[in-house]
Amino acid sequence: MKKILLIIIVAALSIYEAVEEQGSSAEAKVVAKASKAKQVGSLQAAFANRQSDLQIQGVGIVKKVLRDDLKGSKHQKFILRVSGQTVLVAHNIDLAPRIGGLRAGDRVEFYGEYEWNDRGGVIHWTHRDPQRRHASGWLKHNGKTYQ
Repeated sequence: MKKILLIIIVAALSIYEAVEEQGSSAEAKVVAKASKAKQVGSLQAAFANRQSDLQIQGVGIVKKVLRDDLKGSKHQKFILRVSGQTVLVAHNIDLAPRIGGLRAGDRVEFYGEYEWNDRGGVIHWTHRDPQRRHASGWLKHNGKTYQ
């Protein structure tokens, strides 16, 4: 009888530990997700507060495709309208593929670093960092991710 009671107690403790560990893991995921959400700022707030060096995620409509900047690191450039505001996107095409066939009116999702200027700002770092010292960014167009 003592052996059966001991087995039941050990089994109960094992189940309790497994449930606690699973709960802690779920809680950690929620905390991590909330922390990440704090790091991703709002474009409108960043512009209004003249903030820079802020990771921004959003979606917009291409207002105008500009010529590639070929000085130094090559960048594909375009103006994106996001919630009534415009922002320049400078996508490094030395480190990531260029978006082929990009046109005014196209929808583009983005995740990159925002730099404030009085014209609406710039989104850059829309690629992976080869040295892994900076958050990886991306652009999405017509179901394809460019990074």
